[in-house]
Amino acid sequence: MVTWSNLDTLASYKELPEVKKVDLAAVMSGENGAERVKKYSIPMAAGLSYNYAAKQVDDDVLAALVKLAEEAQLSEKFKELYNGAVINTGENRLVLHHLTRGQLGDAVVADGVDKRAFYVAQQEKIAEFANKVHAGEITNVAGEKFTTVVQIGIGGSDLGPRAMYLALENWAKKQGLFKMEAKFISNVDPDDAAAVLNSIDVAHSLFVLVSKSGTTLETLTNESFVKDALKNAGLDASKHMVAVTSETSPLAKSDDYLAAFFMDDYIGGRFSSTSAVGGAVLSLAFGPEVFAQFLEGAAEEDKLSANPDVLQNPEMLDALIGVYERNILGYPATAVLPYSQALSRFPAHLQQADMESNGKSVNRFGEPVNYVTGPVLFGEPGTNGQHSFYQLLHQGTDIVPLQFVGFRNSQIGTDVDIQGSTSQQKLCANVAAQIVAFACGKADDNRNKNFEGGRPSSIIIGDQLDPKALGALLAHFENKIMFQGFIWNVNSFDQEGVQLGKVLAKKVLAHETDGALKEYSDLLNI
Repeated sequence: MVTWSNLDTLASYKELPEVKKVDLAAVMSGENGAERVKKYSIPMAAGLSYNYAAKQVDDDVLAALVKLAEEAQLSEKFKELYNGAVINTGENRLVLHHLTRGQLGDAVVADGVDKRAFYVAQQEKIAEFANKVHAGEITNVAGEKFTTVVQIGIGGSDLGPRAMYLALENWAKKQGLFKMEAKFISNVDPDDAAAVLNSIDVAHSLFVLVSKSGTTLETLTNESFVKDALKNAGLDASKHMVAVTSETSPLAKSDDYLAAFFMDDYIGGRFSSTSAVGGAVLSLAFGPEVFAQFLEGAAEEDKLSANPDVLQNPEMLDALIGVYERNILGYPATAVLPYSQALSRFPAHLQQADMESNGKSVNRFGEPVNYVTGPVLFGEPGTNGQHSFYQLLHQGTDIVPLQFVGFRNSQIGTDVDIQGSTSQQKLCANVAAQIVAFACGKADDNRNKNFEGGRPSSIIIGDQLDPKALGALLAHFENKIMFQGFIWNVNSFDQEGVQLGKVLAKKVLAHETDGALKEYSDLLNI
């Protein structure tokens, strides 16, 4: 039987502070470090591997974390989730994003429908539509092919799909699989929509409106902005738009759209990249086959996440080490540092996925917790970040755990040799150097030049960032977040923290304000 308990009630958690802390600089120096790099590594899907040698763990700490995983019933809770239990207690909902890419357990029936079959049917519907667009069977009113797809959405309807598109754009071009350029409109700031519309030929553009409820204020505002642009160009907006929405939304059967593809309430926005939310734009941009490979990589990683052996489960172990760093070592933040320009927006996506999920101060039952939960998460691609915030990471007063991502080969396959090494070799040299520099430091009598070291990091390494590797990478972090939520006993699948601002904004727009809200409204000339 699964029991949901606060972290500070678990005996294994109370034992963790008694386990001897690891001197990271000492264990990562010399031959000790070389042995650790070989020892502390777990295979992932799609040829990736998770290496945690530069984390502040040893066999004793790992044994204690295994006990925590078993007492917290992490494997059992994941099994409950993928077999269709009501895990989202805040909204009394199932959590089914894993079903969009595969079936790990029993058939899940909700609302009288086999949900795996439902998601597959939507993927097939999207694939058929995308293939017709690419073949010129679905065209603009002049009979000309669409060349650009523009996604209109915000939050999870933008951050994940945008990050995934950018991650595969150059790869698809190199492989000859690039079908349509994709653009994204998210911010209600009119400058965002205007900038995108000014950069495209609207007559050859297909717009994907994404709103589960069909009532999202920012998205519908931007839809109106786009419709005005189409009208001003003498175009029929209904011939240039498709909707991604729920079957019960006002958009579902509207004549304003060429087609509608469906999602449901069991997939949170930040976990929706493998649903129709990401499927429509990515299938149009790269083709349904590429999207299918992306789903395959995610499904393979999900299977690893279901492994009850903690030391062979990359996501569970990553989650446990993160909880150890947050709750025992007291580190307040985590930096995600991909040494891949293609992953330039991946940290922004993970900011939402992580902080919206585990930024909670009450447990699953609405009771206050007496321990810290989700960390602040930030990041930028290397080597740009090295010339930005790495100063604080190396010598600041706070220790920030780091999660690197790196690939042995670039996506483009071509490079230049300058001063005896290629650009890709220089990139990889930098990430290797940073891991050791953070861990080992460098003593110097000049305190300004002294590096204490002892700054922990892990790295996910692969050969090349392709669709399967991207899917595995996404699933790794999604499942890590899930496991950490289980450990902290919070509901990782609702987001009440985003609601209050929306409610007050509506009051401002209705001029139903007083006090400070009225004064700020007046200052902003609303």
